[in-house]
Amino acid sequence: MKLGIHESVEAVFPPAELRTALDDADGVEAELIGDDPIALGACDGVVTFAYREYFLDAVEWVHSIQAGVDRFPQAEFEAEGITLTNSTGIHGESVGETVLGYMTAFARNLHAYRSAQERSEWADPAWDRPFTLDGESVCVVGLGTIGQGVAERATWMGMDVRGVRRTPDPVPIVDEVYGHEGLHTALMDARFVVLAVPLTPSTRRMIGPAELAAMDDDAYLINVARGGVVVQDALVSALEEDQLAGAALDVFQEEPLPEESPLWEMDEVIVTPHSAARTRDYFRDIADIVLDNVERQADGLTLRNQIV
Repeated sequence: MKLGIHESVEAVFPPAELRTALDDADGVEAELIGDDPIALGACDGVVTFAYREYFLDAVEWVHSIQAGVDRFPQAEFEAEGITLTNSTGIHGESVGETVLGYMTAFARNLHAYRSAQERSEWADPAWDRPFTLDGESVCVVGLGTIGQGVAERATWMGMDVRGVRRTPDPVPIVDEVYGHEGLHTALMDARFVVLAVPLTPSTRRMIGPAELAAMDDDAYLINVARGGVVVQDALVSALEEDQLAGAALDVFQEEPLPEESPLWEMDEVIVTPHSAARTRDYFRDIADIVLDNVERQADGLTLRNQIV
């Protein structure tokens, strides 16, 4: 099988690293592809970060190196008989550790110390400012691989964990699970609210003024889902009016986050560049999924993480 590696994966890792990992497998030939429909047309499938309209005419299989596939027109893929797979299932550890880092930074005031260091200031916090994660509560909205990765690490820290998912079926590492209709109840009294849902019609603008108002004024919002899950203007207003203690944001309505965004200047906000899932082993994790699917395709089986 001949696979194209689209140049857009360079946003996450060097394309040549993935090519080497794929070329080591029997029966697979990997080729680096620029934005060239003709070159891609010689391939059976493409591994990509971005979506290009010409994919629909060029290949039979598209693999997204991200878990989210909101940028891919799934109805058109289905109409054209093109298979779409994603990379869900590989981000629980990396994103879980990133979220744990956000929560630790807020609890121990590390973000404030770092900012003070840039100003050469010896800034002692108020005596009642720092706290420990042990005994605090976290509400994880979305209990897929990423959400469960967050919940597992929060449990290690002695935190009380509640979760929200489409159906309130129990999850072993979560103390209490709510359905989407119980979202407001789940948000109340949680020191941290972590968003880990995919962007779908039902989750778009899921966190707006009413949901932010349901959170305590000493709560922190952490978004490692998609920017569209949050009404960003409402979040900015809530932060400006001290309705929240702070926020850690890895995703935004517009990326990169524009220079004029007020979020850059807020001391109580941690901004990261959509990097929560990044790891030096990312390309190896992608290669494992792709090669598994090459074997599945040869055996006539449903592909792993098949969306369409």
